[in-house]
Amino acid sequence: MVNQKQLTTTLKNPSYLQSSLTLLLFFASWGIWWSFFQLWLTSEKNGLGLSGSAVGTIFSANSLVTLILMFVYGALQDKLRIKRTLLIFCATIATLIGPFFVLLYAPLLKTHFMVGIVVGSIVLSAGFLAAAGIFEAVSEKFSRQFDFEYGQARAWGSFGYALVALLAGFLFVIDPKLNFWGGSFFGLLLLANLIFWQPKAEKQALQNMTVTDATTSQTPSIKDMLHLLKLPELWLIIIFIMFTWTFYTVFDQQMFPDFYTKLFATPELGQHMYGTLNSIQVFCEALMMGVVPLIMKKIGVRNTLLLGITVMCLRIGACGFATNPVAISLIKMLHSLEVPLFTLPMFRYFTLHFNTKLSATLYMVGFQVAAQVGQVILSTPLGTLRDHIGYSDTFRVISGIVLVAGIYSFFILKRDDKDVHGDPFIRA
Repeated sequence: MVNQKQLTTTLKNPSYLQSSLTLLLFFASWGIWWSFFQLWLTSEKNGLGLSGSAVGTIFSANSLVTLILMFVYGALQDKLRIKRTLLIFCATIATLIGPFFVLLYAPLLKTHFMVGIVVGSIVLSAGFLAAAGIFEAVSEKFSRQFDFEYGQARAWGSFGYALVALLAGFLFVIDPKLNFWGGSFFGLLLLANLIFWQPKAEKQALQNMTVTDATTSQTPSIKDMLHLLKLPELWLIIIFIMFTWTFYTVFDQQMFPDFYTKLFATPELGQHMYGTLNSIQVFCEALMMGVVPLIMKKIGVRNTLLLGITVMCLRIGACGFATNPVAISLIKMLHSLEVPLFTLPMFRYFTLHFNTKLSATLYMVGFQVAAQVGQVILSTPLGTLRDHIGYSDTFRVISGIVLVAGIYSFFILKRDDKDVHGDPFIRA
């Protein structure tokens, strides 16, 4: 009865509803083209037909620019706190993503490859790759200020991605340009949502924030943000992220789509199946986003994070040994467990052991930036390794590295009741 009452209260919370819709539309605008981005780059028939090394170079450049923007975005958002200025800027870029891909990015990659890489890395990073962390960080700030569960709001982001991933597979086979124009459509809806829907509680909080800031210094200073980089415990987490989430991201975004679609008789069949599987997997991920906070309350933040690393290692390693589409499809479904089990406790770990005033900077630097640094360094070498030894052996190498990082994390991750400098975590 209590759970039903809590659910009713949550569904009546305008801030929860607005944050949920914002995340749904952002991930829909991103997912409808991003889920097939690697296939578009490598496909001879429906894309550009680039090599593994060329794709690795593109991902490395994207990660490098994303890395820089994440520092900027994190610092700006902690200054803005719950203001939407930065989100509106990112949504504007999302609205323009269709014409950018069709009229500028694709032609440049064909005729002036390096220029295309530079221009693309700036636009894709500003509108999506760096923006994703900011949308999540702002929603997490809202969840603490306006009393709702962040994981339940984030679940709608995954749900939006799942819906468009199913659609994306069909559109890609017809014409990849439709995927990019779809991104603009959802980007426009996102922009309208951010501009025109502002819950009453948020308006009041912004007014109070203005009054408070006029008499006190509540916003973090640049000195506060730079001080984070002097914390040894943050660097331990950065190393951990680089050798877990980074390797997983390269595996899942840069390699898995092409690996999976080649398991089928024709590219078209593989692309259809990948789109369907991706949609089912992300839909299950959305459900798990609502379930994992309950798991976390039972076993704790640290243990949930360790569980997520275990699932990550198993999924990557299993793909290195399985050889048929059915087995690979079942293994792919572990993604729906792994992402919530890793990202939600990672966010909570920062707000538990560090100052919550700097939560956006911490999340961007400690998690998102660390992952991007790893991608800058590793995308091209891993793409080259894949060209030389194939997907399966590369997956085994990545899985082994994640296993070692998991052992390292067992010793460096703090227990939930140790060094609590943020919001305390109380198990149910």
